[in-house]
Amino acid sequence: MKKTLFAVACCIASAGAFAAGNINNGKALAEKYACATCHGKDYNSPIDPSYPKLAGQHKDYLAHALIAYKRGDGPNGRNNPIMGGLVKPLSNKDIADLAAYLHSLPGNMVVKR
Repeated sequence: MKKTLFAVACCIASAGAFAAGNINNGKALAEKYACATCHGKDYNSPIDPSYPKLAGQHKDYLAHALIAYKRGDGPNGRNNPIMGGLVKPLSNKDIADLAAYLHSLPGNMVVKR
């Protein structure tokens, strides 16, 4: 019984590490897909004010947004042909890695009261 509980605990711990994302792979993906072209070289200065600042954003939000673009137009999806085309080939691990990388960057977003 103790061995089984230990094995389950190890699986849960490794799943958490996987969900956290690999920052180095995320950086490579951001470069490969040229995210800075639209979101700015520091991911804080997009070329259009309607484009989001990505640096320092919450990982969960980033992953959710990328998955929504991957779903496309329809329930729980986002319709943007450029983003939709870019995220189509990404796996769930790629999305987690990208989110981890962008989250790790210093952001300049401020919450005001």
